Amino acid sequence: MSKKVSQNGFDRIPLRLHPRVFAALGADLVTNDVVAVIELVKNSYDAFANNVWIRFCEDEDNGTYLEIEDDGCGMSKKIIEDVWCLVATPYKEQHPKATSGKKSRRVVGEKGLGRLSASRLGKRLNMLTQSQDSPCWELNANWSNISKGDDLSECFVECRKYPEVSPFGTSGTLLRIYDLKTAWDESSISDLEDNLARLVSPFSEVGDFNITLTGTGDDEDQSIKIESPEFLSKPKYMLKGEVDKNGNIEGTYRFTPIVEGQGRKKTIKCSWEQIYADILDPKALPYNPDKSNCGPFSFEIRAWDIGSDDTQEISEKFDFQKSRVRKAIKAHKGISVYRDSILVLPKSDKARDWLGLDLRRVSKVGTRMSTSQIVGYVSISAESNPRIEDTSDRERLASCLQVAEFEEILKAVVGLLENERDEDRVKKEKEKPMEDLFADLSAEKLVEDVTALADEGADATDAIPLLQNFSNSLNTARKAIQKRFIYYSRLATVGTIAQMLVHEIRNRTTAFGSFLDFVKSRYGPFKEEDVKEEYRSAFDAVYALERLADTFSPLASRAFRRKKRDSILEERITECLSLQHGDIERKNIKCYVPETKTHVATDPGELDAILLNLISNAIYWLGEVAKNKRRLKFSLRSMNDRKRIRIWVHDTGPGIDGQIVDKVFFPGVTRRPNGIGMGLTVASELVAEYGGRMFTKHPGIKGGASFAFDLPLKR
Repeated sequence: MSKKVSQNGFDRIPLRLHPRVFAALGADLVTNDVVAVIELVKNSYDAFANNVWIRFCEDEDNGTYLEIEDDGCGMSKKIIEDVWCLVATPYKEQHPKATSGKKSRRVVGEKGLGRLSASRLGKRLNMLTQSQDSPCWELNANWSNISKGDDLSECFVECRKYPEVSPFGTSGTLLRIYDLKTAWDESSISDLEDNLARLVSPFSEVGDFNITLTGTGDDEDQSIKIESPEFLSKPKYMLKGEVDKNGNIEGTYRFTPIVEGQGRKKTIKCSWEQIYADILDPKALPYNPDKSNCGPFSFEIRAWDIGSDDTQEISEKFDFQKSRVRKAIKAHKGISVYRDSILVLPKSDKARDWLGLDLRRVSKVGTRMSTSQIVGYVSISAESNPRIEDTSDRERLASCLQVAEFEEILKAVVGLLENERDEDRVKKEKEKPMEDLFADLSAEKLVEDVTALADEGADATDAIPLLQNFSNSLNTARKAIQKRFIYYSRLATVGTIAQMLVHEIRNRTTAFGSFLDFVKSRYGPFKEEDVKEEYRSAFDAVYALERLADTFSPLASRAFRRKKRDSILEERITECLSLQHGDIERKNIKCYVPETKTHVATDPGELDAILLNLISNAIYWLGEVAKNKRRLKFSLRSMNDRKRIRIWVHDTGPGIDGQIVDKVFFPGVTRRPNGIGMGLTVASELVAEYGGRMFTKHPGIKGGASFAFDLPLKR
């Protein structure tokens, strides 16, 4: 240890690193051997190599060892001393672009941890490297001996001018890693092959970076040029596009049947305002509701159906072994992020679902896709997206506002693809209302047909086709009812959820109310206008929560019976609008409510559930049109000799997609990226409980969407 030097009464004690830092950091920051090899290949990319050869070799003296050779720019003696021997060097941060003639590449190994990757893979390193117009240098590093030392300042690597003929034409680097810490078998080499195929982005214009992998043995036929299977570039479903600097999505969706059928192409747009509206907790971070801050980026999300019949189609179309189809998708699965054309993440299998897509699937039965069905590519740049950075262990993105926005936008992109995929999946019979499904269970028509056959003198065998048709009809109805009840079973928990929410709201409003009473008694009356305004705002917020609890408390009661309470329709509309006041004001939406008082024989809690679904949908879709054109209007019209009232809800948004206009009330049908498609289903079922019907007019009266439903008037 250096001698302490006293200064201003303090001793100056130098910081030191123990040589074990190579072993410790190599294990912690480079999470597995595949990642370690990828990091070393990235160094070849940064060295402007056109070709990289990865070889697993064997000889009598060393057993199995790993070679990584490239034809890049190599290193001079000075670079070895000043850069390579400085762990975590800032050299690449200070020199962010590599150049070769007129070409340039953005470097990707900015953390300077390549040496740690080499130390993770094996105990000894032999390196040959040569820069243009310089001699070839040989370097030896024994990581085991270095780790056994007492002080890093006393540890060294050996370097000399290579005494034999240089293996390079003009320049390059050859790494030989001995005493491998992991036994590389056929399975792990195959895993390496799959992951190397993801290294270079499909967005890349770098067509001159080739990777070749050779397994154990000297047979040259074992050499494999790393490239993806053809079918991965020709997906069944694809959404490709751009996200601008404000977070707005615009892309093109393509449906391309694998074997036969009609394809489809559609332009897709989604504003940041709409994405912000679906963020579960927008106050958790300082999100700007008007624009995102993560920076512009490109995306291409590809997807497949992966049932047995689907993989058979792929196998036959692309002459690809059926058993390897899912494996090939799995190798590339999830959404991969590339910075300046080189993979950022995920680097390992455990990070493939870094967006949480598999967990998200439970929110929408049958529609959400898992990571095993998606191969996604996202292209960012160090210049346009400086805050989207991977952590040192290369397993995730570093937490910050920009990364949170980036993730929300990508989830929206996947949701948009899922919605379009729903439209193009194998066409099903048009879904029926629930009462019609139960009508299919009736045997009356079968009895009529069999009786008619008997009257005509037919024998029993003539009735077999009728029985077969009836059996098919029963099976179809059973499947449809089963599917429908998967969704409806969730509604059985509404009462439990309402109980919990009412309980929690009242507990908190009681505490808040007591606190406000204390503040008023202790400091009131308030003289300052800003204090008075803040107190009034807090009081109104507590009062609004109490009213919400009062409205929904009957739904939380086991003794709830419909038609025990009635409502004033216009008051409930105004109340529901006030609950959405923040979004309405932020989006500059003008709302119009009739200045009348209409008494309806409808429970206010259920009426609010109907209205809130329609209002929240309108608010969301109004985010797609210019702010000065956003209108939401309610109109009323009596019907059935003033026994019922029809309520119209019009907006000036983009309107309902013509392809789903007949299905908007079916479970699971939605165009919102993160919607579950139950809102209008629940609302229409509630209207039906009051003897009414909910429907939509397409195109809408005001140019957007128009929904109508009827309720009984109070007698």
